[in-house]
Amino acid sequence: MSKIAIVTDSTAYIPKELREEHHITMVPLDVNFGEETYKEEWEITTEEFYAKMKQVEKLPTTSQPAIGLFEEKFQELAENHEEIIVITLSSGISGTHQTALAAGNMTEDVEVHLFDSEVSCMVQGFYVLAAAKMAEQNYSSKEILDHLYDMKNNIQAYFIADDLNHLHRGGRLNGAQLFVGSLLKIKPVLHFKDKIIVPYEKVRTAKKALVRIYSILDKDAENGDPLDITVIHGNCPDKAAVIAEELQAKYPNSNVSISYFGPVIGTHLGEGSLGIGWVDSRIK
Repeated sequence: MSKIAIVTDSTAYIPKELREEHHITMVPLDVNFGEETYKEEWEITTEEFYAKMKQVEKLPTTSQPAIGLFEEKFQELAENHEEIIVITLSSGISGTHQTALAAGNMTEDVEVHLFDSEVSCMVQGFYVLAAAKMAEQNYSSKEILDHLYDMKNNIQAYFIADDLNHLHRGGRLNGAQLFVGSLLKIKPVLHFKDKIIVPYEKVRTAKKALVRIYSILDKDAENGDPLDITVIHGNCPDKAAVIAEELQAKYPNSNVSISYFGPVIGTHLGEGSLGIGWVDSRIK
């Protein structure tokens, strides 16, 4: 077993079998339907979440893990590891990073390192899987963290929210951006900048927004270097499958996978949302 444990939160949406294969510990965030609270992945599946969304009038809310849950996991891992690397979703959209940091400072017998992915979903998962594979090969924590920071210069993530109201009500998009988007029926291409979600470019239709993301990907892929590409969807697997098939045909030396917006991120983006993320596979 590696001397370094890798921990992430549930919004990386790494399939359970991959987490188990690479000994990745996951700490879930919560999604709240009124007085009912569910730990995503543990107590509510993505399928159950989107089905429940259709049955309620009021949008659910989300919350970060309790500090005690991080402490519990850190103490468990301290029994068989010397260090822990924790990779969280962006600290600009969730307090999860700060909670994990506080828990790490309270944990004895093991050194806890925090890494802010500044993104979320399977693009965050790229960092987690890279760290886990390096830990398996007995790289030091410094080498792993240095590599993750190098990845930040090469990682990209863009997405299209089907309904901007979800982002606005969840406090992830300001009122002015919502007003302009709704008034002009704009489907902006969104991305993370300085740890928060902001429009990258405003286009009039979802189709044009997708074409714009393709053009950004084309530029990164033009030299022929292999990429790891993920197509992320909010309960629209058929759309994601078509996009993934197109991208795999266009970039045959790249690895194209399909992922999803689970309950917590799905709360803010809404059903029908799409995203595409990628990283140069040679540095992953």
